[in-house]
Amino acid sequence: MTSKVLSSEELAEQIKERFKGKIKEVKIEKRAVGVKKKERETLWIKADKDILKDFVKYLMEIEFPHLAIISGNDLGKTIELVYHFSIYYGRKLREVSINLSVEVSKENPVIPTICDLIPGALITEREKQEMLGVKIEGIPDGRRIFLSDDFPEGVYPWRRDETGPDKMVRDLYEVKEE
Repeated sequence: MTSKVLSSEELAEQIKERFKGKIKEVKIEKRAVGVKKKERETLWIKADKDILKDFVKYLMEIEFPHLAIISGNDLGKTIELVYHFSIYYGRKLREVSINLSVEVSKENPVIPTICDLIPGALITEREKQEMLGVKIEGIPDGRRIFLSDDFPEGVYPWRRDETGPDKMVRDLYEVKEE
């Protein structure tokens, strides 16, 4: 771990340099928050999915990252996963949010687990398997956690395609005449 607290600009430059060719976009968002309107910084990074584990290891070199959640979105042809990290967590006015966005194809929606690096990622990884149909390779516990065991296999509530719940929802309101 480094002892120096890096600015969001320094982090952005290091990330671009370290992951050359694998970073699609880096944006720094600054906004005033709170009653005193203190500036909060967020890095938004779009990257190839194959850097995920190396990226988490990179953050661990700086300071052990806090993972808030992994969010997901059906983009049509791909599924986007956004890993929401913070570093310098708990340091007043120094915390930097880092959001790493990667996409997986719907034909083969597979991504490696990060539970071996951040054990607390388990619940949010399990959620992405259930709700979006993303296979998390190496997940230590892949059981369902949010959907009941009798929920149909191959139906993913957050998907907008044919594997989504649209047909199920429509059927809920159908009245069968006897």
